[in-house]
Formats: sequence, structure tokens, C-alpha cells
Amino acid sequence: MWPTSFSKNKFFERIRLVLAPLQRSFRISENTFLIILAVMIGVLGGLGNYAFRKLIGFVHWLVFEQSEQFFGYSMEEWSLARAAVILCPLIGGLLAVPLLHWFGKDLKGGFSGFLEKVNLRGAKLQLRPIFTRGFGSAITIGTGGSAGQEGPIAMIGGAIGSQFGQAFKMSGDRLKVLVACGAAAGVAATFNAPIAGVFFAQEIVLLSAFELSSFTSIVIASGMATVVSRALLGNHSEITAPLYVVQNYWEILLYVILGLLIGTLAALFIETHFRIKDRFAALPMPKLAKPIFGGLLVGVIGFIFPEVFGNGYEFIETVLMGDQLWHQPSWYLLGALIVAKAVATSITLGSGMPGGLFAPCLYLGAVTGGFFGHVAAMLLPQLHIAPGAYALVGMGAFLSAATHSPMTAIFLLFEITDSYEVIVPIMLTCVIGTAVARHFKKDSLETVELTRAGIDLEAGKERNIMKSLQVGDVMIRDVETIPEHMTLGQFARFIEKTHHTNFPLINVKGELTGIISVQDFMGVVFERDLMDLVVVKELATTNVITAHADEDLDQTMRKIGYRNIEQVPVVDRLTHKKLVGIISRRDIVAAYNRALMTRTLEEH
Repeated sequence: MWPTSFSKNKFFERIRLVLAPLQRSFRISENTFLIILAVMIGVLGGLGNYAFRKLIGFVHWLVFEQSEQFFGYSMEEWSLARAAVILCPLIGGLLAVPLLHWFGKDLKGGFSGFLEKVNLRGAKLQLRPIFTRGFGSAITIGTGGSAGQEGPIAMIGGAIGSQFGQAFKMSGDRLKVLVACGAAAGVAATFNAPIAGVFFAQEIVLLSAFELSSFTSIVIASGMATVVSRALLGNHSEITAPLYVVQNYWEILLYVILGLLIGTLAALFIETHFRIKDRFAALPMPKLAKPIFGGLLVGVIGFIFPEVFGNGYEFIETVLMGDQLWHQPSWYLLGALIVAKAVATSITLGSGMPGGLFAPCLYLGAVTGGFFGHVAAMLLPQLHIAPGAYALVGMGAFLSAATHSPMTAIFLLFEITDSYEVIVPIMLTCVIGTAVARHFKKDSLETVELTRAGIDLEAGKERNIMKSLQVGDVMIRDVETIPEHMTLGQFARFIEKTHHTNFPLINVKGELTGIISVQDFMGVVFERDLMDLVVVKELATTNVITAHADEDLDQTMRKIGYRNIEQVPVVDRLTHKKLVGIISRRDIVAAYNRALMTRTLEEH
């Protein structure tokens, strides 16, 4: 039986029973206690990363290596027997079926759902996904699915941090900090890069919200996770890069061009990824059959391009070391892998297999940079260009452009290379690539699905509640209207019998032609001679601001605030004239209060 909440988990409860009396006895301040918890979260995050890596390695040995021995083929050599490799991702899909059937809720949402829970839903994460998501992601990566391990390990670390916070009944803001500590620990331990882990937590998880107390805790958790990782795995990263050297300072212009190229490709990858994901969602087949079908497709791609299997770290190192090896990847292979890896990743995750996008972004950046470097070296032989250097910078730039997190990418590259010379090229390509990607795609890889659901993480909880509600669910459909040819005298007698103050005008076709308020009428109420001569349309506002039933309340409230009006007529999408309802400021506020109360009760 999987544990379902921290109340059923004796580990966190025992820690609480030990630490709580100590906190009271020694009068430890809240910030100091937060640091103590950060140390423990960092240690557990490092251990979790170690266990996760070993689990991926075990699944890879069980499926890939045993498959090679059984069918007698080698991944390094082209042969018909190598077609058996198609079965490996398919096996991964089969293994994922029971997991998706019994624990599909734990695997739903991915990293974007994790960000929503952290920033908008109180950062209360359950314990069970630590195991189910870890096991599911290990199956995906270990059997050759094109995905990364950083997103899952960050989520696992975040869940550990949340469990600590829930055990000690911490407030929502403190809970978010502990989740960020866990996420930083996971990324730092993966890449042996504590600074990159810190910026990952601050820039991506906490949306660049900086507080000194939270920053201190995140730094400590990231550092402790790195210490644990180095003790268990040695002082090396998942990706080892050669020493970076600038051959010629004229190459800076080439890095500018590389930034433009990578920004465009990153935006294209975001668009392609979600189009493929949508296609899989629309496939007329049982949901649990999709991972099997997706595994089969990835296996076919991997049969032709085995470099796309798994997280791709080994091949990334080959690309980075390319100019130092006898058998370096050719430029046309790298160009083909840009497409092959992007499609394989989208199929893997789009079919429902759990995994992350961090590693595929690094891979795509490396092969794009390597391709660019090889072409530049052929066109400009006098510059003595090293393609591996462009692969290295491209790796960070693609990550930055696709996730809109330049600081994380810059410091990750700096820590991997341990070279100051990489700073200027990586800063240029990251900033340019991110700017170009933002120009073409406002959303990053992690926020597209949130935007589709009407969620803007940077807007805060209040505005997102408004964006989650639609006008059609709140508007009043039984609207008091008046014909546009009604005289002022008739209108005066009409308003005596109603409690409304604003009235839409309609023509003989039932179309909205204007709106009149009691305030508009007050200017001529004492002009008796005009009562039977003037019609209401002559006093009404004909340039009417309208709303649609499928709009969210945030958009409508902005319209109301812009013109400082109380009500907005709601018209149909087809003609923009047929009146279907009316919505007021009061209706919007009441709907917001109800939704806020409901969400608060759900969080508690």
C-alpha cells in the first residue's frame, strides 16, 4: 500500500516529535528553524537523486542491456537485428499502463501542474507521488523514452519539502520556500551545480520572487544536496564538458547569430511539442493504449537514430567532445537529430509517459549548437572554430529560450565548464535566444498548459481565480431591454416599475444598438416638451462595450474598470450583436468571493 499523506507517514511525524520540543526549549527563531529544515531537505534531496539515478540505471540494464544480449545486436553497429530495439520503449509503455491505471492522478499535470500547486494552491503536495512519479519516470527514461530526469527529481524534492512544512504546520509562504528548497536540492544534486539549483528554484519555481530568508534556505538546501551527491557519486556532473576556449573574438558575432537561431527553434519546438501532444489527446483509442503506441513510435525513431533514446547525456558529451574525438558526429547527423529528438520527446510525453523536458532542451541545444559550429567551421576555416564550443553554449541557450530562465542556464553552464570564458558567449546567446523565443511564443514550455487553462502564475491567486471563471456562468440571462424607438415619456413610466439603472437598447431584429442609464435620462427629465418627441436612442450610448459568454471575468472586469461602468451587455460570438445576457460589477465580485471560499476550503 502506497502512503497517501504525511499523517500516515511515521518518518515525518517522528522528525516533528523530535524537533518541535527542541525548537521550544532553545527558543529557535522561525528563520533559524527554516534553515535547519533546509539542511534536512537538502540531505534527503541528495539521497533521493542518488536513488532515482540508480533506479533509472537498473531499468536500463533490465530492458536495454538484456535486450542487446538476448537478440545479439549492438547499438553502435547498424544491423537488422538492431530492430529489436523498437521493443524497448514499447515495453516501457506496457510497464507504465498499470501505474497510469492505478496512480494516474499522481502522474497528471507534469511540471506545470507542480508550479500551479506551489504558487496558487498552497504548496501542499502529497507524499505518494514521490514514489509513483519517481518509478514512472525511471521506467520512461530507462526503457528509452525521450525525456529528462530533472523535472521529476525537482518535483520529488519539492514534495519532500512540502511534507516537512505540512508536518510542522507552516504557513503557505514558508511552505513554498521549503518546496523550493527541495526542487533546488534535486537539480543541484543532478548536475553537481549548487548555484544553478538555487537559480532554478528562484527563477522557475518561485517565479523570481526574491526574499533574503527564502534565498538563504534555498542556498543551504542546494549546497547540502551537492555535498551528498558528491559523497555518493563523486565530484562530477551528469554532463562533463571539455575546457572552453575562445579561438577568436570575432566569434562573438557568430554567437549572436546562434542566439537568433536557437530562439527561433525553441519557439518552434514549443509549438510542435504541444501540437503533437494535442494530436495524441485526440487519438480515438483507449487512454492506456497511448503509451504503448507512443513507445512503438519512439522505438521506430530510435531504430534509425538510437541517439534519441533516454535523457541523451552520453551523446551530449560526445557532441561537446566532438572535435577531440576521432569519430565525431557529422553535421548532417546533428541536423537530423534536431528534428528526431524533438519529435521523439513530444511523442513520449504526449502519449502520457511521465518525464521532464529539461534534458531534451539541453540535448536540442547541444545538437543545434554542434550543427551550427560544424557549418561555421566549413564556411570560415580561417577562424579555427571548435564545434564543441558552440554545442556547449547552444545547450544552455536552448534551455534558457525554451524555459525562459536565462540565469539558471548561465550558471549551469558556468558550473559545468568551471570556466569564466564561457560567461560572455552564454550570456549573449541566452539573452538573445530568450528574447526571440518570447517574441514568437509568450509562454514557455512549462506555462503553455497553464495559459490554456486560463492561469497566469505571475498574476497571483486573486487574478487567476477571476481568469478561471467565465462570463457565461455568472451573467444574468433574463435581461430587461427596451426598444430603441421608445419615447422618453414611455421610458420615464418604465423606470418607475423597475429597480435596475441600466438598460440595453434593441432594434426590431433583437440586436443590441446601445445602452441607456437613468443618469443619462436625468439631464432631460424636466424637459416636458421633449417627453413624447425624443426617443431613448438619442440619449443612449451607442458605442457599447460588450463581453462574450466564453470570456473570463478578469477580461470583463478590466473592461468595466476602464470605462468605470457598472454593467456590460453580453453578446454572441457570431454576430456580436445578439444580446444573450448582462453582467455587472456586483455579479463579478460575488462570483469571485464564492470561488475564493471554495478554493480556501479545498486547500485546508
